Amino acid sequence: MLCLFWVVCLFCVIISLKLFQLNDDNQGCDGSVLLDDTANFIGEKTAVPNNNSARGFNVVDQIKANLEKACPRVVSCADILAIAARDSVVFGGPSWKVRLGRRDSTTASRAAANTSIPPPTSNLSALISSFSAQGLSLKNMVALAGGHTVGKARCTSFRGHIYNDSNIDTSFARSLQQRCPRRGNDNVLANLDRQTPTCFDNLYYKNLLNKKGLLHSDQELFNGNSADFLVKRYAASISVFFKDFARGMIKMGNIKPLTGSAGQIRINCRKIN
Repeated sequence: MLCLFWVVCLFCVIISLKLFQLNDDNQGCDGSVLLDDTANFIGEKTAVPNNNSARGFNVVDQIKANLEKACPRVVSCADILAIAARDSVVFGGPSWKVRLGRRDSTTASRAAANTSIPPPTSNLSALISSFSAQGLSLKNMVALAGGHTVGKARCTSFRGHIYNDSNIDTSFARSLQQRCPRRGNDNVLANLDRQTPTCFDNLYYKNLLNKKGLLHSDQELFNGNSADFLVKRYAASISVFFKDFARGMIKMGNIKPLTGSAGQIRINCRKIN
């Protein structure tokens, strides 16, 4: 399995699966998460799910700057995220055809991000409801959760799970408690996939089978409920996971995009033209 050794590629996976996957708020996949706050609105970057978590916006800035030199006002910021998601996952993972032509929003909503993006404390019912509201099925949700095979999470995101939950391997919990105390060290990071955090593979699901999901919401996918069979399926077959992940990304990428004359193609992804 080819690992994502390149920093830019690893960033693209993380920002795509944190910004692109979770940019499906009420506005859809429109690059709204990239907008900086202004005097007229407070954007999504400081929403609870994104604050101190979604990073690396400077890489998108560089990609956009290069594109503007080569073909001004042709490629939107929303399409950059969609393409980056696919191209980074390709290093060891699946590929899929990305439909292009999205346009960028001219506003953003922290309130919408706070209410539409499920927090790491979510139970399965809340997760299903959040994804269903965007037209995504249980299978889509469990497959897309496999994006947690790469990246990291902050102590504040998994503290409750390692101290309060019973559906976690005790030795795994103790090892995390050494780095993430009950109070303090909120920004200490831990790998979402404990074995291969820079490889796009199916070990995330195998960890869930062993009660070693980092987040409460991760382990909810395998906790004696309706999602269990899908976790077992993806843990048993990386090819099935790759196929369903790709299908989920295609479906998610088509959630309420701005096309035609709607929105704009931003010159700078951080601000409207």
